[in-house]
Amino acid sequence: RFIDDLMKKMTLEEKIGQLNLPVTGEITTGQAKSSNVAKRIRAGEVGGLFNLKGVERIRDVQKQAVEESRLGIPLLFGMDVIHGYETVFPIPLGLSCTWDMKAVEESARIAAIESSADGICWTFSPMVDICRDARWGRVSEGNGEDPFLGAAIAQAMVRGYQGKDMSRNDEIMACVKHFALYGAGEAGRDYNTVDMSHQRMFNEYMLPYQAAVDAGVGSAMASFNEVDGIPATGNKWLMTDILRKQWGFDGFVVTDYTGIAEMTDHGMGDTQTVAALALNAGVDMDMVSDAFVGTLKKSLTEGKVTEEAINAACRRILEAKYKLGLFDNPYKYCDVKRAKKQIFTKEHRAVARKIASESLVLLKNEGNVLPLAKKGTIAVVGPLADSRSNMPGTWSVAAVLKNATSLAEGLKAVAGDKAEILTAKGCNLMSDAEYEKRATMFGRSLHRDNRSDKELLDEALAVAAKSDVIVAALGESSEMSGESSCRTNLEMTDTQRMLLQELLKTGKPVVLVLFTGRPLVLNWEQANVPAILNVWFAGSEAGFAIGDVLFGDVNPSGKLTTTFPKSVGQIPLFYNHKNTGRPLADGAWFQKFRSNYIDIDNEPLYPFGFGLSYTTFSYSDVSLDKTSMTDKGELTATVTVTNTGKRDGAEVVQLYIRDLVGSVTRPVKELKGF
Repeated sequence: RFIDDLMKKMTLEEKIGQLNLPVTGEITTGQAKSSNVAKRIRAGEVGGLFNLKGVERIRDVQKQAVEESRLGIPLLFGMDVIHGYETVFPIPLGLSCTWDMKAVEESARIAAIESSADGICWTFSPMVDICRDARWGRVSEGNGEDPFLGAAIAQAMVRGYQGKDMSRNDEIMACVKHFALYGAGEAGRDYNTVDMSHQRMFNEYMLPYQAAVDAGVGSAMASFNEVDGIPATGNKWLMTDILRKQWGFDGFVVTDYTGIAEMTDHGMGDTQTVAALALNAGVDMDMVSDAFVGTLKKSLTEGKVTEEAINAACRRILEAKYKLGLFDNPYKYCDVKRAKKQIFTKEHRAVARKIASESLVLLKNEGNVLPLAKKGTIAVVGPLADSRSNMPGTWSVAAVLKNATSLAEGLKAVAGDKAEILTAKGCNLMSDAEYEKRATMFGRSLHRDNRSDKELLDEALAVAAKSDVIVAALGESSEMSGESSCRTNLEMTDTQRMLLQELLKTGKPVVLVLFTGRPLVLNWEQANVPAILNVWFAGSEAGFAIGDVLFGDVNPSGKLTTTFPKSVGQIPLFYNHKNTGRPLADGAWFQKFRSNYIDIDNEPLYPFGFGLSYTTFSYSDVSLDKTSMTDKGELTATVTVTNTGKRDGAEVVQLYIRDLVGSVTRPVKELKGF
């Protein structure tokens, strides 16, 4: 009723204004530049703003809307709070490798506490796109390749952000994205075309989005790609028939950055045409394009949109503000005292450190090189050995980069006084300086060294000669993965491979600490390096967490949630694939007239669910509580897991099924419990 009464007072222009989401502030992640929106706020032409950081600034802007516009409607303030705020957790792909829904939810809970203390009431997270193509840069932002695990993580994130009902001032509105199928772009290229069968779509890709809706997510973001020949931003079948009617979603839909304007390049028409297409499809809020405020009034007079459609979109935005309690208290999220007490706290950092250590995946440990002893001399070598700015990882837009802990700093702190930590860069990230610029954007520079390759190598070898063990800090920089960071060559860069080869020639034990935001092709490293620890980008406490695992204070328990290929030519490669009429025999490499390659086997380098420990576990046979199950019945499977090693450890128990006979084909293996 409150909203009914409010809408009766609103002019057409004010209603359309609620559908407008321009950008402002110093953080820009898209193509359009920030605009001066103060005048438009006072005129009631803005529904919300995003990527404005700082509670005092947000309070000042909210005051303009509440006290200087005609109706005093408060603004939404959104931000890309993707894996933490100033306390940064592992990148989502790394976080998923914990397989720990309590940890996932707690990371979102802390992100909500910190961002809300700084004025934010809405996050563009969780990103739940299933991805099976390591070339795609944004694989780093998702939860891997499995829909069952992805759905569980989606719900945990929504619970963490929104709490029980978003009534508290430390609960914020979540936004599930990117609806839909954004992770399935052709050739692993960002923003690219998606074309798939509805069977694959609903059985494999749509489940995490639906899970977020079932968890009560407050908003959804349309994806950039087309689905069935129509861009998602203008796709009524997706936004209305599936999302609202079939799944019962009652929140609002926002476009991605300039999503409406981009439909012109898709070939769907001019700005007025595509704006009408988006509104009629069920999109409620226009991010950055200015297409709704610029054309909907004209489209209404020309009969291209209805007043009912404008009212419905406006109502959904106002309902979101009502659910957040902004009409009762527009300054609910603007308590300056909270910002000073609840951001980047000692307690939050301790949780981030613990979760980060659980996300690391031990890929190889030949001869039990790990854990390291807290004594002697340890050389930490590589372009990522002492970088703070790269530790938080991509999409950590609110992070204070200087507050992160580098690998070298973390090892020194964890090892204590009995160990000496020596560092050397050893090489630049890659030989191509222009490529390195593209890979170290947004203040994440690795400070390219102008010395020759030989000078850098000689320094590293001198440090290595003094050491008992070598930790090679290699892999990707944080911005080599993420949005608009797609790659075709997934092997270690030329300079880093050369450095690693020379370090191995010293005869000292070498541990590869692998920084990456995606699966890499590591055939040479797997064959030649004694120990490999995949640390992803573990957040603001990365250095400490890596130290905890390397020195054995924490036993690694992370398990991969995405497949590591042996060759880019195998991509897309994923565990839950279908069988064929000519399957390759188990254990075979090549058989003529079978589904295989002639130059490489079908198997991955590291499969989904893989991860080693410093201890060992044994599994009993599985026992079932019954021999058959009805359509809606339940079947309980029981297994006994025993730690057979000498160290305490944690094991992720994974349950897979296979439907051998069905009316349609089914995957060779499906995760159904963990």
